Amino acid sequence: MFSLGDSNRYLLFSEPTDMRKSFHTLSGLVTNIMGTNPHNGDVFIFINKHRNRIKLLHWEPGGMVIYSKMLERGTFALPDLSSVTSSSYIMQWRDLVLLVEGIMEKADSRQNRLMHLRNMQL
Repeated sequence: MFSLGDSNRYLLFSEPTDMRKSFHTLSGLVTNIMGTNPHNGDVFIFINKHRNRIKLLHWEPGGMVIYSKMLERGTFALPDLSSVTSSSYIMQWRDLVLLVEGIMEKADSRQNRLMHLRNMQL
């Protein structure tokens, strides 16, 4: 069952990730590079190089879950990671929701993503 919310801790992996990776290899990134346990209940966020795909890895009672989204147009806007010295960046639930919904995106990218929705309304 979907169990994400503001009670979880969200960690964005600071490097682009190959979206062919699945449960075991993403868990390996969490363990080997981020230095934490993928079974601790945190949500681990991975975004690809082109910033048009996102995966969230989360341990729930009963097993590991991956949430995935691929954009038809535009890109996900990442927070400024230039000052991040570790392999992860802590995000808040509200920031993740805004990122996934495209609200934090640059105007030109948002325009591309939302143009399709405007055309559907006509």
